[in-house]
Amino acid sequence: MTMWVFGYGSLLWNPGFPVAGSEIATLPGYARSFCMSSIHHRGSEEVPGLVLALDEVQGAQCQGLALAVASGAEDQTLDYLRERELISSAYLERNLAVQLASGQEVMAVTYVIDPHHEQYCGGMALEKQAQIIATAVGGRGPNTEYLYNTAEHLSEIGLGDAELEWLMGRVRQITA
Repeated sequence: MTMWVFGYGSLLWNPGFPVAGSEIATLPGYARSFCMSSIHHRGSEEVPGLVLALDEVQGAQCQGLALAVASGAEDQTLDYLRERELISSAYLERNLAVQLASGQEVMAVTYVIDPHHEQYCGGMALEKQAQIIATAVGGRGPNTEYLYNTAEHLSEIGLGDAELEWLMGRVRQITA
């Protein structure tokens, strides 16, 4: 049986595990937003950055990619993802049903935000998000790179996100 991972942020452009295939997918009941303060990968404890997370929102849906893990790599992929995504326990690992563009429903390993975690910062104004993203740098590089790569990859696969596009334009103004 194929192991699926739902990618909606950096997993779109940097999965870090062997992917056998991918398909556009929709996750109901969740919204993608910069609602997690990043103190490791895209910021520091002194100057936190922001990363995307999935916030549970009734009636919402998030489009991303369902990534099929290469056969035989399931255990190493799960170990890798847990080390990467659960670094500070702000994300919760869930197996959630996603609807593939082909119409099939599959269960996918999905990382969602814990709204009770101290790194949760949902509802922040877009201008404030842009100011943070423009300057933060973490262990995996500048916060700007994370924003640009994610927004550009979403556009490339036909899933342009208006909020991320606005942020990208605003952050480019700030950093110019």
